[in-house]
Amino acid sequence: MLTLWRRNGKGNWIIRGTVAGQRVHQSTGTDKRRLAEAAKTRLENELLERSIYGRPATVTFAEATLTYLESGGEGRFLRRVLEYAGPDTLLKDIDNDWLNRAARELYPDAAPATVNRQLITPVSAVVTLAAEDGLCEFRRFRRRSAKGGRIRWLTPEEAERLIEAIREMHPHILRPVAIMLGGSARSAEALKLQIPDLHLATGEAFIREPKNGADRMIQFPARAVALITETELPEIGPVCLTPKGKPYVIRANGGGQIAGAFNACREAAGLGRDVTPHVLRHTWATWFYAQTRDFGRLMDLGGWKKADMANHYRKLAPEDLGDRLAAHGWDFTRAEFRRPAIRPGARPELRAIK
Repeated sequence: MLTLWRRNGKGNWIIRGTVAGQRVHQSTGTDKRRLAEAAKTRLENELLERSIYGRPATVTFAEATLTYLESGGEGRFLRRVLEYAGPDTLLKDIDNDWLNRAARELYPDAAPATVNRQLITPVSAVVTLAAEDGLCEFRRFRRRSAKGGRIRWLTPEEAERLIEAIREMHPHILRPVAIMLGGSARSAEALKLQIPDLHLATGEAFIREPKNGADRMIQFPARAVALITETELPEIGPVCLTPKGKPYVIRANGGGQIAGAFNACREAAGLGRDVTPHVLRHTWATWFYAQTRDFGRLMDLGGWKKADMANHYRKLAPEDLGDRLAAHGWDFTRAEFRRPAIRPGARPELRAIK
């Protein structure tokens, strides 16, 4: 059986011994004897049950989550789920009823889309990987209906108010906002963009290692290029820098690095809290299609592999949107880059941009 031990009588207790033919030597993670005894007893019972019923019957959700994270899975929303599940919830007991109870406890007032994104999607990912490893059966989880929700996009007039507020309050985020609004980039993609990958002469940028893993070339209208070059660009390194002139620290699901400054400018522009940095990507898709009606290029430039996802970003817009965009200098047909011809190494002609 198992015993508790610690080196020189100090530090965390160690569990060691043999149960059902399996040798054990692992830390309890605590120096308190009472907690260590509880951990030892729980481990003994778990190993005995596995020797009788097999691992699929006894593997816990916490264990399956650890395997999922070690395999490169996204852990952004799993901490709260793990705290709710605790160390003893079995993987086989994770079903729709369990998710309903977890949703009521963790997200009592959340919108259906939030429950889907922060609870059902990560739990489904953990269970699916475990099923692929033979630790449980494949199962389908019921998602909340989020129909009727309207995801925000900016009108050209709202965008102009936001740009002016950024100029006055936080000019360091004008460049990433221009890259997102004019070129379809996600927040993290804009903040990671490097000088060698920005091609001003053709109004393009190469996006490396995006969220979906497929590199792509994005294109800017001349108005976006004018905003990107409104202040002097660095000679090397990232295109976008913090107010202190330092590169942004890129995180998984990035974009929060500019959220504080963006939110302040959004409020100064008289826009609601539903306007987030990610709304700029919805705005780009809506603007681009309104002017070009080119769905194939929309998918290519936006980096979407499925038409329904591109349609999710492309919103219904009034017939005059293309003309209103043109009036503010946004030309997604990129006619400015075709007349006159651009000399190698020269910047595009921007004299018509106000």
